[in-house]
Amino acid sequence: MSTDIVRLSENHRMSLAVETSGFVFLAGLTAVATRGASVTEQAKEILERIDHHLAEAGTSKKNVVSAQVWLTDIATFDEFNLVWDAWIADAGKPARACVEARLADPALTVEIMVTARR
Repeated sequence: MSTDIVRLSENHRMSLAVETSGFVFLAGLTAVATRGASVTEQAKEILERIDHHLAEAGTSKKNVVSAQVWLTDIATFDEFNLVWDAWIADAGKPARACVEARLADPALTVEIMVTARR
């Protein structure tokens, strides 16, 4: 197993994905196109972005081992879970935390970060 660190989709501040020791660590992802939209729309976009970045790193949601979810309003927990449950339905269920938190931009209502096995 390689111990090299591969950084994907880097910018001046961070990498959106980092591969090392057989794992892929995604940064916390937020909505871009659906910024300001409902939790449902933002969550769908974020999960599509997660699928994209995992595929880019040679893995998929079937290999996700942990997930952290931040919601700006925990009252949207059930709304978020409808989207999450549909997305993860055909994959193994990761360990997950879901908490209420203030995000960097008031137009953002969801942030999701996952770690997957490669």
